[in-house]
Amino acid sequence: MADAALIEGLRSSLAADDYHLSYDVHDGAADVTIVAGPDACAECLVPKPLMRSMLAPMLGVEADRIELAYPVDVHSGE
Repeated sequence: MADAALIEGLRSSLAADDYHLSYDVHDGAADVTIVAGPDACAECLVPKPLMRSMLAPMLGVEADRIELAYPVDVHSGE
């Protein structure tokens, strides 16, 4: 089960750099999208594997069950 308070904390942190997070948890997996606003810091997002490990306990799913979309995949490590 997703922890709304933790997710809102992450959303606030991302918003400070003009990023916006949306997510959907279903069947033990999650789809997460982070989009950049016009003032987003191009290098402020952590690599995808690290973001998945941060999101996993917040969303209540395993990190490898999180489909993560970034605005650009420069730091994806995938």
